This record gives sequence, C-alpha cells and structure tokens, in this order.
Amino acid sequence: MQGHSFRWFMLSLCLSSAMLIAACATQKPAPSQPLGLLDDSLFSAPAVRVSADDVFALSDGMRRYVHEEMAPHVRALGPERALLNALYAKNQLKLDYDTTMTRNAAEAFSVRSGNCLSLVIMTAAFARELNMVVRFHNVFVDDTWERSRDLYFFIGHVNLAVGAKLSNGWNGSFGQSWTTIDFLQGQDLKGQRLEVIEEQRIVAMYMNNKAAEALARGRLDDAYAWVRGAIAQDSAFTAAYNTLGVVYQRQGALSHAERALRHALAREPGNLHAMGNLVLTLKRQERLGEAEALAAQLRRLQPAAPFVYFEQGLAALRDNNFAAASALFEREVNRRPEYHEFHFWLAIARLNLGDTASAREHLRQALANSTTREQQALYAGKLNKLSDLQGPRLQ
Repeated sequence: MQGHSFRWFMLSLCLSSAMLIAACATQKPAPSQPLGLLDDSLFSAPAVRVSADDVFALSDGMRRYVHEEMAPHVRALGPERALLNALYAKNQLKLDYDTTMTRNAAEAFSVRSGNCLSLVIMTAAFARELNMVVRFHNVFVDDTWERSRDLYFFIGHVNLAVGAKLSNGWNGSFGQSWTTIDFLQGQDLKGQRLEVIEEQRIVAMYMNNKAAEALARGRLDDAYAWVRGAIAQDSAFTAAYNTLGVVYQRQGALSHAERALRHALAREPGNLHAMGNLVLTLKRQERLGEAEALAAQLRRLQPAAPFVYFEQGLAALRDNNFAAASALFEREVNRRPEYHEFHFWLAIARLNLGDTASAREHLRQALANSTTREQQALYAGKLNKLSDLQGPRLQ
C-alpha cells in the first residue's frame, strides 16, 4: 500500500528533544504571541497546577542533597566533577532512564528517574545551586517516533553544558570552559550538531510534553492549559502550535484547529507533523479536495510515513494473515531496530506462525529496548509465559 493513513495525530515530543537549525546558532528573540489562536472559553480550568515556576524549582530534599552529600566532593574535586559523580557514579543518585512521563526537577529527583528532558532540567537545577553556569542545547539526531494509541510522537534530544563561573563573575560564553552532560547512551558528543537554546525554550518544551501526555490520557482541559503555557513561555516554538491544533481537533473545534496548524505551517512550511494533522482536520470538515491536495504534497515529502508498515501489520493480524503481518513488522524493525513495540508485534506474528525461537528473540529485543517500567514488566511477563504455551496463540 502507498500513501498515508490519517487516522492518527502527529506531535513533537521532547522526551529528549530536537528542533530546528544547525551548528550552535543562537536563538532569535521570540516574537509576540499571535492573536486569535487561543480560546479559553472552550475549556474548563485544569485539574493540575500549571506553572513555569515549578520546572526548575529545588525541593528541600534536593537542597539537602547538594549541601550534605555533594558538598564534600565539591570541596575536594570542584563543582563540575562533583556534579558528574552525583549523576553517573553507581553509589550516588543511581538515575534510571524512564519515558513514562515528563517530570520537573523535584519530581525527577524524588523518583531518581526521568526522560532526557526531565534529567536535563534536574541537572540544571543542581548546577545552579552549585553556582555554576548552564547552557542548553538542541541536539540533531535521526528521526525517532513513538506512539500512544492513536497519537504518534516525534522524539528529539536535548542536553546541557555546565561550567564554573568565571573569576570576574561574567556569565557569558566567551572564554567559558564547558562540560557537556548527555543522558542518552552511545552518543558521540564530539560529533553532535547542536543549537544553543534559551531557558524559555526548555520550559516551553516541558509544557508541550505535558500537553501531549495529557492528550494521550484524554485530559483535554489539562492539555490546553499546558500548551497555552508553552506558547506563553516561547511564542516562537512551532511544535506548540501543532499540539494546540490537535487539542482543538480533539475538542471538536475544527476551525480553531485549522488556524493553529496553518500558523505552524506559516512558521515552518515543511513541518510534516502540522501538515499531516491539517489533512485530518480538513477531512473532518469534509473539505476533501483541499485535504487530498495537501496529502499529495505530504506524500511527496515523506513517501513512507512513520509507522505505516506497523499499521498495515496490525491490520494483517486482525485478518489472521500472520505471514503478511510478520513481513510488515519486519520492515519496521529494519527501519528502526531499537523500537521495542516493533519487536513485540513481530514476536506475536512469529509465534502465530509457529516460530517460537524467533518470537522469544524478538521479545528479548522488546524488553532490552523498552523505556518504561510498565513496558519492561509487560515484556518480561510475556517472556516468562512463552515457555508455557502449548501452541501458537495471539496475546
């Protein structure tokens, strides 16, 4: 099959977080907030606190950790080495990489885990408590996607650099010695292409993530409040308008969704996420000619959409066509071998074909590449049950 299935929404999620341009360009000042895109009357008050003040705020436990646990290492080794030891030494924080949700600094410290954005935020909060200078980076990585039901998320990457304050107290970058801290394993820091971003972009990314996560749980009022906050923090952050469009779409406010998505495309004419969501919005307004013209443009820009073979594989499974499903899931595994869910469903297809050994191996791969504790528990349980199966069976 060719083309795209527009039954799903595309969002930019900064679990790690990547955005726009190349090689260490400084960010331009954000333009003023565009008029007419926000409509509070469509939503009720959120059920959660939405405040930029919480993102980098230190808890009492974090302050105690800095001044009791880290202080001796700071005196002996200096603040940079003490911070690195706290983050990476096995007898210190013992951080886990976990993409279940985006956490602020205090939350990440409390549970000792988080996605890359959460861990970057927590580390920056610690560095500032140690009187260090912090610089944030977008890191340009290959396209990476994840899904939650009918929401599809583009995952990028951020990291940060820290440095001791210069003797004259100036916090600029000229003459500053930086130590880069990155939370993705296997990253070649020397070969990274970076864009320096400001703190308000990091806060906007955080709020946009929270909006996407609220969307995935069906909490539209919370999602709107979070994405509204993201735009207030950084009105130049295009991904937030894409998210706003999806929030309006889910609310049934199709004309609002169209305006938000067209604003995103006016800022970035090649934004595939906004383009795909606008196709769906136009279709739901029964403007089929406009929708098909835009869909054709999208197909030219992206001949093989993310998850297209996966969606086709699930359809083949529903038809009990296990050979076709296996071939389609294998195509996705070949495109992105590190994504856990492709391995899981390939294991299901192979199990129904009677290839238990292959099913077991792909379940192992799913477990090895899982990024949340819930996923790890699911795949470990499937592996444990596999030896008890009396015959192939779809789980």
